[in-house]
Amino acid sequence: MAKVLVVDDAKFMRMTLTKMLEKANHEVIGEAENGREAVEKYRELNPEIVTMDITMPEMTGLEAVKHITSEFPDAKIIICSSMGQQKMVMSGIEAGAKDYIVKPFNENHVNEAIERVLK
Repeated sequence: MAKVLVVDDAKFMRMTLTKMLEKANHEVIGEAENGREAVEKYRELNPEIVTMDITMPEMTGLEAVKHITSEFPDAKIIICSSMGQQKMVMSGIEAGAKDYIVKPFNENHVNEAIERVLK
């Protein structure tokens, strides 16, 4: 079981992911709707895992990944991208993200990514 921070500008996506994570016995300890909020919540909540949307207002997911990993090098961040955003995913991994999942979310893929980064 992991404590997870869910970051996405779409409330529906946060709800969908939260349901999947809770079903797999993970605890969603916080949500953020943009990158700036994600960095603040990370500092405040110290989650074990972050699911990070890439395209968000105020600060993108990629910028948030860079901020978080520069401050917390061991942060476990999973990038959430839409189909066809491979380039963004690679940038996210280079910025310090540990894995990625593709939207629309598939429960098995979400759980597999969480398991991989927890190892």
